[in-house]
Amino acid sequence: MLNTVYRLVAPGRIEVEFSDIDLCKNEVLVRPTHLSICHADQRYFQGVRSKDILMKKLPMALIHESIGQVIYDPTGNFKVGDRVVMIPNTPQEKDSIIAENYLRTSKFRASGFDGFMQDLVNLGPDRLLKLPEGINPLVAAFTELVSVSVHAISRFDQIAHERRETVGIWGDGNLGYITAVFFKAMFPQVKLFIFGMDQSKLMDFSFAEETYLVDGIPEDLCLDHAFECVGGEGSPKAINQIIDYINPEGTISILGVSENPVAINTRMILEKGLRMFGSSRSGRVDFEKTIELYQSNPEIVEYLQNIIGATVHVHTVEDMKKAFELDRQNMFGKTIMIWEK
Repeated sequence: MLNTVYRLVAPGRIEVEFSDIDLCKNEVLVRPTHLSICHADQRYFQGVRSKDILMKKLPMALIHESIGQVIYDPTGNFKVGDRVVMIPNTPQEKDSIIAENYLRTSKFRASGFDGFMQDLVNLGPDRLLKLPEGINPLVAAFTELVSVSVHAISRFDQIAHERRETVGIWGDGNLGYITAVFFKAMFPQVKLFIFGMDQSKLMDFSFAEETYLVDGIPEDLCLDHAFECVGGEGSPKAINQIIDYINPEGTISILGVSENPVAINTRMILEKGLRMFGSSRSGRVDFEKTIELYQSNPEIVEYLQNIIGATVHVHTVEDMKKAFELDRQNMFGKTIMIWEK
């Protein structure tokens, strides 16, 4: 079966290419309906990744955050018309210790092989989860990003010591907001403090105990644990502030992605006996937990609607480019492509 794929062949340049889908494989055929643009997609589209990386990865269809509708399922796991969330991580093996998203052999869509910017996508049934009725599809579109926060919070629950009276989250962007929403839902009794650069963004964290600009943190503030959701050039300052304000033997969860090495105050990490761990991507179990939380805490979806930014109805390649340009201009919020190919 012939399929149309929209591949980035060079920064800012998307071309239509064709691939063949083998209907004899035991895979589910899904038509994407809503695609969410991630910072990683933008780095490829804008060409801000290193030249070596771009040469290695391109041409490639972008987008790893998406939902769609099942149009064919020879496995019998889904019905035609089912709305599903697609899991971009594609493990090639199982390990009793290492999670699927950390296995070096795992493949990830839009980072090494084609993402969801296609007319049709064929996936194994274990890479799909049915969405509950009534979930806003614009929110569901970025379930993959949400699952990354859920994954990090779940790991925090396993790693951090039991004193959890106060927790801080550095970062007032999309990742910080999502992490804060889900942390408060999973640990409602914990006092949550948010630290950011933009007062108007901090106002959206109405569910937190307190919010602070990073240049106005009280000197006597102490935290049991913290999450870093800044990334980029802001990572060093954020991580070092966390080290300053966290209590001894606290746990620091690193989620922000940085292209360059980050200098941190290792002396105080040693003196305070801190634990620091990183989290990246997610696996099926994290998607399952995310969907469970959508259902058990309906207010979560309402909060997440606050970060829906631009929506673009996509019919042509020019519409795709328009979506990426709008996303580049938006400092906050997720850009959703309503895929009407």
